[in-house]
Amino acid sequence: MAKRTKCDCERGGSFPISAAGFSRRQFLKVTGTGIVASYFLPVANARLLQSATAVNPSLHRTAKNCIMIFLSGAPSHIDTWDLKEGAWTPLDFAPTTFGQIRFPQGLMPNTANQLGNMAIVRSGLSWAAVHQLAQAWAQIARNPGGATGSIAPHIGAVVALESQASRQTGDILPGFVSLNQVMASSGYLPARYAPFAVTPSAAGLAALTHPDGAARLADRWNTLQLLDSDRQTGALGRNASDMGTFYDQAKTLIDSPDVNRLFSYTTDESVRYGTTGFGNSLIIARNLVNARRGTRFVQVTLGGWDHHSNIYNKNANSLYTQMKTFDPAFSALLTDLANTAGSQSGATLLDETLVVVLGEFGRTVGALNAQGGRDHFLRMSVVFAGGGIRGGNVIGATDDAGKDAKEFGWAANRDVRPEDVTSTIYSALGIDYTTVRHDDPLNRGFEYVPFAKDGTYGPVNELFLKEQTEKHRCVKCLSEVSREEYLRNDFLCDRCAEIEEYPLQSTPETMNDER
Repeated sequence: MAKRTKCDCERGGSFPISAAGFSRRQFLKVTGTGIVASYFLPVANARLLQSATAVNPSLHRTAKNCIMIFLSGAPSHIDTWDLKEGAWTPLDFAPTTFGQIRFPQGLMPNTANQLGNMAIVRSGLSWAAVHQLAQAWAQIARNPGGATGSIAPHIGAVVALESQASRQTGDILPGFVSLNQVMASSGYLPARYAPFAVTPSAAGLAALTHPDGAARLADRWNTLQLLDSDRQTGALGRNASDMGTFYDQAKTLIDSPDVNRLFSYTTDESVRYGTTGFGNSLIIARNLVNARRGTRFVQVTLGGWDHHSNIYNKNANSLYTQMKTFDPAFSALLTDLANTAGSQSGATLLDETLVVVLGEFGRTVGALNAQGGRDHFLRMSVVFAGGGIRGGNVIGATDDAGKDAKEFGWAANRDVRPEDVTSTIYSALGIDYTTVRHDDPLNRGFEYVPFAKDGTYGPVNELFLKEQTEKHRCVKCLSEVSREEYLRNDFLCDRCAEIEEYPLQSTPETMNDER
């Protein structure tokens, strides 16, 4: 795997204007992102930009649904998915080795049993160490303060839009459902793609039953259609049209007597998922993707991970209390998805559902701070499961502290950014992440993932099953090489690439000529 000795997450680094592979054109591209230097890393990274050429999208099409579990507040990566042991490590973390994964089994005993279904990306890196900015970035795949940040839809809204054409008559559920907290919207897209916000309740959605009865509701609905016909024509503008869409969606749900069971759960189910609001939300997420009634993207948010203090204190909000909520629920979700038949013969619902777990960034490494906690830090981990992902897999490796990526673990040979995570989700769902729409109100052209069409960002292909079994040979000496080496060197092995003076050694001047 490619080696790395210095992490970009250190602030105060010099602007790499003279770095190999950096040109005036690339400088203009970076400044166009609108990144605020006081908040973010040096973005003008030649390694990130030097391969920005037109690409064909790599679409895996291995999943039909996605459940994103967002851990807002940012969990400590070195205490969870990228365990680093030291004098600070509590003994009851019980670190245990599972294949190539060192894992805090004592902290997450149920999740430990699911490692064979999970892949962990350890070379993740956030752009921002500020909660609101990094949370938005992770969910809209771009800088919130950039040119299109204010109009950008949530990833789930894009999924709902892309799945609209394939909806069937019985697909009555919203394409995008958000449980516990809505953290982004449909942006400039129509409101029909906005997240349908749900707070879990054992009784389901109380608003599905009209207090005056179905007959009275039908009379009122018919009267509304007569009095408010312009709501359907668009003559009153987008806001009125969006409100009309909300009315129509609500009426469809009310008229579907079986829909409420999808938003309900039994006491036994709740207990198995940990008897928490988060666990109950995962039950509903499971129900929605299993129903196959139109919901393609579900986000479940679990807050409380901002552990600047008392991170190991069992009597306060800490990793212990958070994992008592997360661990049984997450494990139960994967178990149920794996034990439920999918829509295709021989497939399970887990095979058809991509599950992604992430926060907005990681937390400081080494010894705890003076308050017994960990502060904001850009290095982070991302977990994937199901949806064609090869379980028991680790992408990338950090140094002994968990600070710098010493191995990136994928063909791009750099940190995995939020844009790459989004590209991976889209690719699994068969959505072209290089898409540029030309219906945005800014008339700029809206990219699903900015700069993906130029090859700057893309899916982590090494996560997927089929990529692990492909054989590649150097086109010059015919020696067998890894996919990472094969793509990194334009189909050459490292040895032949060195002899050929591979373009990564190009100067800014020759890069300009090549482009």
